[in-house]
Amino acid sequence: MSKYRAAIIGTGGISRAHAEALKASADRVEIVACVDIDRERAQKFAEQHGIPQSFTDAKEMLDRVKPDLVHICTPPSLHAELSILAVRSGAWVLCEKPLCGSLAELDAIQQAEEETGKYVSSVFQHRFGPGAAHLRQLIREQAMGRLLVGLCNTTWYRDAAYYAVPWRGKWATELGGPTMGHGIHQIDLFLWLCGDWQEVRAMAGTLYHDIEVEDVSMAVVRFENGAMGSITNSVLSPREESYLRFDFEKATVELSHLYGYGPNNWRYTKAPDADPQEFARWSAVPEQRLGGHTAQIAALLDSMDKGERPLVSGAEARRTIEFITALYKAAITGAPVRRGEITPDDPFYHSMNGGFGDMRKMTAKAQ
Repeated sequence: MSKYRAAIIGTGGISRAHAEALKASADRVEIVACVDIDRERAQKFAEQHGIPQSFTDAKEMLDRVKPDLVHICTPPSLHAELSILAVRSGAWVLCEKPLCGSLAELDAIQQAEEETGKYVSSVFQHRFGPGAAHLRQLIREQAMGRLLVGLCNTTWYRDAAYYAVPWRGKWATELGGPTMGHGIHQIDLFLWLCGDWQEVRAMAGTLYHDIEVEDVSMAVVRFENGAMGSITNSVLSPREESYLRFDFEKATVELSHLYGYGPNNWRYTKAPDADPQEFARWSAVPEQRLGGHTAQIAALLDSMDKGERPLVSGAEARRTIEFITALYKAAITGAPVRRGEITPDDPFYHSMNGGFGDMRKMTAKAQ
C-alpha cells in the first residue's frame, strides 16, 4: 500500500467529517492542503487539522500540490466542475452529495474519468456499514425469500435559519430540495439493496418554506425484480427519522436512525413459518468497527491501492442520480418515468427541474 496525499476543497461544516475520517487512516493518507475562497477560514481549518498548506484557489492548489486524492466539500453547484478539474489534474476524487446537478454533468464527469483513468466517487457512506453489507449478502442469497415491499423515508426538519444561507433553497445552487440534498443518502442505500428500478411515479411540492425547490416529495417505484416501494423526503417533520423497511417472504428488516447507524439500529422480524435457526443467522448483524465517512474512505483507499473503480462511482452513482432525475420529472410532469428514458434531447437531462422553474409557483397552481 502507498501513503497518499489528500487535499480538501471547501472547509465548511461537512469538511470536518472528511478531515477526521482521513486522520483515522493516517497510516495510509495524509492531508497536505485545503482550499476555501475565504482565506481566513482556510487558514483556521489548516491550523485545526495540522494541514501544512492552505489556498483560496482550487486550480492553484492542484497545480502546485498535485494531490493523489481530492475531497470536494463545497456547495453543490461547484461539485461537477471541481470533480472534473481534479481528475484532469491527476487526482482521484471523493465528492460530497449531490455529486452533480444533472445527467449531463454526470456524463461529463464520466467522460473525464475515461480520458484520465482517474475516478470520481460520491459520498454515500450509508452503504459502508456492516449492517448494510450483511443485508445485501442475504438478499443475494435470497435467504429470506423474494423482496416484495420496501419503504424509504427521510423525514427531517429544517427551519428558516437553515434556508437563510444564500445558496440553499435554489435550483441553481442547491440543485434540489430534500430529494436531492437530504433523502439522497437513504435513496441510494434503498436502491443499492433493492436492485435496479424500472418505473417511478411521484409528487412534490413547496408547502411551507419560502424557497424555489421542493420541501417535500413522495414517490412510488417498481423494481425490475417485481418488488414495489415508496419513498418520502421531507424537511417539514419535527420528529426526525431516517427509516428503511424491507418486507421479504420470510422476514421484515428495518433500519431506523437519523444521520448514521450501528448494529442496534437494525431490526429483524421473522414470518410465522420461518425457520428459527435460519432467522438467528439472518438477524445476527455484525459489530461495526468503522462507520460513516471513515468506512467509505477506507474502502476508497483500498480501491486506490488496487487501481480499481470505487464502489459508488460510474454505473453505481448513475443509478441514484438517474432515479432522482426521474422522480423530479415524474413529479413535475405528472407522468410515470421509466429507467433509461431521459436522454440528451430531454430537458430533464440538463437540469433536475427540466427548466420548469420555481416549485412554489407549481405548488400554488396545483392547489
